[in-house]
Amino acid sequence: MIERADINSVLQQMRELKTQAQQGLSPDLNRPQGIRPVVDTEGGESFADLFKGAIEGVNNSQAQAKSLATAYEKGVEGVDLHQVMISMEKASVSFQALTQVRNRMVSAYEDVMKMPI
Repeated sequence: MIERADINSVLQQMRELKTQAQQGLSPDLNRPQGIRPVVDTEGGESFADLFKGAIEGVNNSQAQAKSLATAYEKGVEGVDLHQVMISMEKASVSFQALTQVRNRMVSAYEDVMKMPI
């Protein structure tokens, strides 16, 4: 899942861009539209890669929950109802969290697009 430090880093960069736009400072012209890539200072992954990984993680947890539910319905030994319910709740919570992150990203994007140039 996406770490809190990564989200805070993105939010800080967005605040800096907003401050620059409000003060009339010129953005970095070497980058498209003055937007810097979101990269960890230690050469880590970009935010897009982290978000893609989070989406894949949610997809995997949903697929695991579905396969456990199917196995329980078929009567496969070793698959208990509590395992199925726990995996389904994990998938549900992770999906809801990812949806909230997506909503925040869309809201932030809309705020940036509404900024005067």
